[in-house]
Amino acid sequence: MSSEILMPALSPTMEEGKLAKWLVKEGDAVKSGDILAEIETDKATMEFEAVDEGKIGKILVPEGTEGVKVNQAIATLLQDGEAAPTAKAESKVVETKNTDSRPPLKGEGQIGKAGLGTGPTAPAEVTPTRSAARSDLPLAGGGAAEPDVPAGTTLVNMTVREALRDAMAEEMRRDPTVFLMGEEVAQYQGAYKVSQGLLEEFGAERVIDTPITEHGFAGLGVGAAFGGLKPIVEFMTMNFAMQAIDQIVNSAAKTRYMSGGQMGCPIVFRGPNGPAARVAAQHSQDYSSWYAHIPGVKVIAPYFAADAKGLLKSAIRDPNPVIFLENEIAYGRTFPVPKLDDYIVPIGKARVIKQGAHVTLVAYSICIGLILEAAERLAAEGIDAELIDLRTLRPLDTATVIESVKKTNRIVTVEQGWPVCSIGSEIASQVVEHAFDYLDAPPTKVTGRDVPMPYAANLEKLALPHVEDVVAAAKSVCYRE
Repeated sequence: MSSEILMPALSPTMEEGKLAKWLVKEGDAVKSGDILAEIETDKATMEFEAVDEGKIGKILVPEGTEGVKVNQAIATLLQDGEAAPTAKAESKVVETKNTDSRPPLKGEGQIGKAGLGTGPTAPAEVTPTRSAARSDLPLAGGGAAEPDVPAGTTLVNMTVREALRDAMAEEMRRDPTVFLMGEEVAQYQGAYKVSQGLLEEFGAERVIDTPITEHGFAGLGVGAAFGGLKPIVEFMTMNFAMQAIDQIVNSAAKTRYMSGGQMGCPIVFRGPNGPAARVAAQHSQDYSSWYAHIPGVKVIAPYFAADAKGLLKSAIRDPNPVIFLENEIAYGRTFPVPKLDDYIVPIGKARVIKQGAHVTLVAYSICIGLILEAAERLAAEGIDAELIDLRTLRPLDTATVIESVKKTNRIVTVEQGWPVCSIGSEIASQVVEHAFDYLDAPPTKVTGRDVPMPYAANLEKLALPHVEDVVAAAKSVCYRE
């Protein structure tokens, strides 16, 4: 009896990939361990081995196909003596599209094709259906539309990784002193394919592969910034930036102050931050509150693609060192981005995603997805939540948060980091200091558990915040348990 060969999951976070090349053809006999195909993901190109013996019957997904979902049938395997199906029986059509039947959340796009491998996919353009100020984009603090987005602006759907790449490319075209350096950013086009196409456009002098020595190349970047250049230093993950913490905290952050303003350090340190999936304690840390604690740096942690692009452009232009915290799981998510020649989002301004009346939910980075879904569930129970995306963690826009609390009288903060000295702890302190008389319930935090991240999947799940935790916290402060 024939069986299906399924698209493998080559990493814990893999959801789809590119079937780059078939190494077998229909009718070939294969045995366990034979290489069947090359699969390309956002992290690597890997060979896919056969598990069972048999003969390749029908190749269902041709080589070069992008966006093939994990566990989708890509070929059939015939057993001994079994004939290949006739043409009449081969009428099944396999489409490489998103098989997730859940509708996208309001304000959140579906996980889309990342256009990985040989180059980016062409993003789809979306023409706004309203001529009023950009009401279909998340709103800025206080509910006012983003100031630099004219009414009727065309939106382009793109992934977060594409938005980051475009931001770097635009700034490198604009300013010849901007360059990118880091492990695998050039020839391999980035460990997560964020820098794809940049080496081809700008050359090896401005897109530089470095050795695996974060302390060394971070120091080179800081020195280049002292000399008037504008480096973008990519860490494969922010966990590895621990090797370079002295360069970041003591050299980059403090030199402007210690030189009496005579020397600046216009540098961006960027890379994925926080838990991914099944990468255990040393590779799952959220450094948001660590870096936000340091005077002399600015810290940015966006979620939406438009914010990722606009804030990275602002960070590259900023005369101060900026820590730009991305998220590995969010890289492949698709959101609308305004099609403008120079889209800039100001550093230090939070965004009110949704107006509400009963409770304020505050988050940043990947946890924006949690509060978006939590708001939908709460609305079904009659609780109208106001949602705030901090976007920048230093300087922290406490004014937008406090004005929201004065309206809703309740606040819940959500983050993946540990609870002690967290971003939520600082927000709670500011709210109590400046809006105590408006509170009808204590400020409440939803965070990761106060433990090193476990490797086991079931324990990892217990260590992370979930939508159910946010809903329970919001109902608690609304006295609706």
